[in-house]
Order: sequence, then C-alpha cells, then structure tokens
Amino acid sequence: MAANRKIAILGAGRIGESLLAGLLSSGWRKPADITVTGRREEQLKEVVERHRVKGTLSNSEAVTGAGLIVIAVKPQDFDVLLGEIGGQLTADQTVLSVAAAIPTAQIEARLAAGVPVVRAMPNAPAVVHEGIAGICAGAHAGDEHLDAAEEVLTHLGAVVRVPERYMDAVTAVSGSGPAYFALLAEAMIEAGILLGLSRETSTQLVVQTMFGTAKLLRDEKMHPVELREAVTSPGGTTIRAIHELEQAGVRAAFLNAIQAAMERSKELAAGDS
Repeated sequence: MAANRKIAILGAGRIGESLLAGLLSSGWRKPADITVTGRREEQLKEVVERHRVKGTLSNSEAVTGAGLIVIAVKPQDFDVLLGEIGGQLTADQTVLSVAAAIPTAQIEARLAAGVPVVRAMPNAPAVVHEGIAGICAGAHAGDEHLDAAEEVLTHLGAVVRVPERYMDAVTAVSGSGPAYFALLAEAMIEAGILLGLSRETSTQLVVQTMFGTAKLLRDEKMHPVELREAVTSPGGTTIRAIHELEQAGVRAAFLNAIQAAMERSKELAAGDS
C-alpha cells in the first residue's frame, strides 16, 4: 500500500464523497491520487468539480492501477459492479467494501483468486467526519490490509476492529444507531414544545445537550452511570424523570430493538428480502 498511493472510490454517493472529502482535507491524499466513479454523469461531474479529482463512469477504468479500491455503491448495485471489475483485480490490490450486509465471502466469490477484502460498516456521522466504522478482514486480508483500511476510514471518524461474525451487531448498534438518537431527539423536542418552548429553542436545547453529553462520555471518559448519577439529585427533577422512563420499560425496549436490528442484518446478509 505504501508504494501505491492510487485510490479508486467506486460510488459518488454520500459515504463515497464524504470519504473523498476527508482524504483530501486532511492532506493524506492529493486529488491526482484519487479516481471516483458514479452511475449518473451529472452527479459525477458535480463531485469531480467540487474536489478536482478524476472521474469516470467506468469502474473497470477506475480500478486499473489503483492500490486500494473502495466499494461505496448500494448493495443492490453490487452484483453488476463486481461483474465489471472482479476478473481484473489482483492480489496486489486491496478491496474495502462499505456496503451494508454484504459478507466478505460473497465479495471474494466474485473476485479473482487471492484478492484481499476488508469489510467496513460506517455510519451517518461519517458525513461530518464524526462517524465510527467497524471493520473486519476477509479470507485473504491480513493486518497490513486492515491497517490500510483503518488509515483511510480514520478520516471519517473512529474505527474498531471486530471478527466478521460481529458485524451484524456493529450494524445494529452504530450503523442504525443515529436513527435511535434522532428518534430520542424528536421526542424530547416535542416534549419541550408541550411545555411551552418554541420549536427552535427546544431543538437547540436538545441537540446541544446530546452533543455535550456525547463529548463528556467520549472525551472525559465518563461512564454513563457516573454521568447519570452526577445529574441525578435525591428527590429532584431528574430522578422523577428516570423513574418514569424505567416504568415505561425504555431500557428493555432498547435491548429488544437493537437485537431485532441485528437479526434483520443477519437476514439481509443471508439474502432475505
């Protein structure tokens, strides 16, 4: 990887462009090092003009000579894409797939023998470079390939390495996770409105509170229990609210919801529609 700085990003959607922007803004790669592809000429042209990289509608052309190939297309476009590029890749190249629910073995079956594949599950905050991705190695990928993938994905946020059997759990916790927090934010904002706050004020209070709480948990390394106890005074407002949430079974609801998301991820990985 160190010798070949060329990167092909196949798919100019939200995650593909976020990765492209992260690599360039950090200075880790220059525009001349990156080729991006897209299905629609108009959208591809916009991405190319924004970032001054090379663009092509041909995935086959893009992967030629690239050391790292990032597959950032939708899962339903996977078969067509692998049919275009699978036979021309070599073991000197590394494939990094950020497509949800596609196992490495399914990708490897469509590629030339011995091509290393790393699978990643990034999440929506990658767009603002505050995401987190779980990554795992395929049959032909070693530590050097995981290192290369991690080096790329750190430009979108944090990275954790897991065995592939846990990728469905990663999907359920962090891949789907932004939707859980968005639902919580929506409910809290509506509560603020119910209490007489304007929507604008309630939204600002909720969003900044979520952001600040996340910073405390991450940067100060506070345990969630420690933070909750620090805010909860005996006989006060917070303990009354926590009591209501526990009575409503919110904790159990989250456990059940995330387990259901994992089971659905396994179904999708198995090809169930």
